[in-house]
Amino acid sequence: MLISLGRKHDMKKILIIEDEPNIRELVTYNLKTNGYEPLEAEDGITGITLVYKEKPDLILLDIMLPGKDGYDICRELRSEGNNTPIIMLTAKSEEVDKVLGLEFGADDYISKPFGVRELMARIKAVLRRYGLTEEEGDVKKSEDTVIAGDISINFDRHEVLVCGEKVELTMKEFELLGFLARNRGIAFSRDELLDRVWGIDYPGETRTIDVHIRYIRKKLGNGADEDKYIKTIRGKGYKLN
Repeated sequence: MLISLGRKHDMKKILIIEDEPNIRELVTYNLKTNGYEPLEAEDGITGITLVYKEKPDLILLDIMLPGKDGYDICRELRSEGNNTPIIMLTAKSEEVDKVLGLEFGADDYISKPFGVRELMARIKAVLRRYGLTEEEGDVKKSEDTVIAGDISINFDRHEVLVCGEKVELTMKEFELLGFLARNRGIAFSRDELLDRVWGIDYPGETRTIDVHIRYIRKKLGNGADEDKYIKTIRGKGYKLN
């Protein structure tokens, strides 16, 4: 099921993939009142179809869905190079369930029952990280760019170029690559990277780093040499060459 409300010029599209009607209605109402254009899907199959048809600016994705669950949707989108920001909605309180969503490429999660104010704050924060919001009173500054060999990273525009060609990364992939680029030549352990990029309170395991490094390497185009850009330091972790 799709409900699309009239779009204003600069309204951000938010797709809600949620099978509970009362939650969809509550979220839709509050998105409208906060200046967003809500789209609705009541199952996973419809949801992933609408991602490609409507090209939303952000996805609110429930985990437990009929047809295709949230984990599968998140994993499918990321594996196909779709980097639309995703906030997972979960009724599960187990730490491992939250970690799975983040490892599959979600940008954030919020546990049910959630407060509307918290949800709107998280939406705004994720959109801001992707450069999809403009804050009042912002002053245009010189762009923050780091060049590391063939790689150019523009932090203001959330843009990565390799030999002049644009590379699409998820937010966490971008943050991880950006951290390594700002500290080029320094080797960091997996635990250090988790603390620096995900934060000291992140409940995940160090294999999260390996998964993200693998995706980054693939997108940067290492060819046969997986250490071309990001080198594995045996017994330590990773560094950017």
